[in-house]
Amino acid sequence: MKKTPLPTVQEIEELTAFLPRLYAEGFSPTVSWDGGEKRSDGSFTLPYPNYNPVVEEFFQRIQGNWIDYEYNPEQAYEMLKTEKLVRTASLDQVKSMLTFCKRGERFSDGHWGVMIEKGYIRRLLERLNEIKSEQMK
Repeated sequence: MKKTPLPTVQEIEELTAFLPRLYAEGFSPTVSWDGGEKRSDGSFTLPYPNYNPVVEEFFQRIQGNWIDYEYNPEQAYEMLKTEKLVRTASLDQVKSMLTFCKRGERFSDGHWGVMIEKGYIRRLLERLNEIKSEQMK
């Protein structure tokens, strides 16, 4: 698999700029849920989220140097759930956890919203701010 370089300070700043936007008072990651209807032929459409454009823009930014092509989804999720580990995570570990957050939507509709609402993205962005400060010393 292809190993990507670590994100630059500028790439970190591009992501951390979303922290106040994603966690503004009253912000909701999901605008609505669409689908979930019975069709005339008797079949059903599955419900799917209609995300706030800020959420779409944030997850579109997680590409290139942010993607860990060798991540283990189960391991990344376990790291993400452990607040103490997130607070001390390396940039490589943050990449793995962000890859899990991004790719999870492929397998579970609404995953992005859950990652934001449960504070996982907040903790990762706060850690990135700390890493950025350390790199700029």
